[in-house]
Amino acid sequence: MAEIRGDRRAAVVPLAVGGLVLSLFPIVYLHVSSVGELSPITHTISDYIFVDDGAGLLAVTALSLAAASAALLVALVRSGLPRRGPVAVLLGLWSAGLAVATVFPTDPSGSPTSFSGAVHRYAGAVMFAALPLAGWLISRTFIASTALRRFSVAAGITSVVFMLSHVAVLFPGSGAVVVGLFERVLFALLYCVLFLLAVAALRRGVRS
Repeated sequence: MAEIRGDRRAAVVPLAVGGLVLSLFPIVYLHVSSVGELSPITHTISDYIFVDDGAGLLAVTALSLAAASAALLVALVRSGLPRRGPVAVLLGLWSAGLAVATVFPTDPSGSPTSFSGAVHRYAGAVMFAALPLAGWLISRTFIASTALRRFSVAAGITSVVFMLSHVAVLFPGSGAVVVGLFERVLFALLYCVLFLLAVAALRRGVRS
């Protein structure tokens, strides 16, 4: 029976990794295709919905990332992670935040905040706080991984810096607008956290 559970767990991890890899293609394409149209320094990733085919491609990225994260959660739970513990809740919030942010798109730069834009912003705040904290908790209580702990801490710090960088957007003239830069650094770190979680889950599956 334990061998069957291990096989099932090991089978889920490649699906998660596949979802993570799939999520990268649309967003990389949008970065390349919109050169000169959007600035990766001043515009957030959510702003790609305003370029040609951006809404659909960005949805593929976000939903693939959400599905991959949910698959990782399943693999970790099958590895022994408490189903109803704080880590499971945080990973669930991260996945749900991605889905909600997709359903409720952001507002164009400089326009008043709409209901959709407000929901998008709060969903982003929740998910950017949830995953770094989940990674850190996993590295401390479930999987002994120095790399996972360091990337989770780096992602948490970058998340705070990203939130603070919005001051220059909300109050023009108060500083340089670099929200896009910090968000891209944050997403790079979050992808590292997710891939490290996949490796850890796979190793636990092999050992068990």
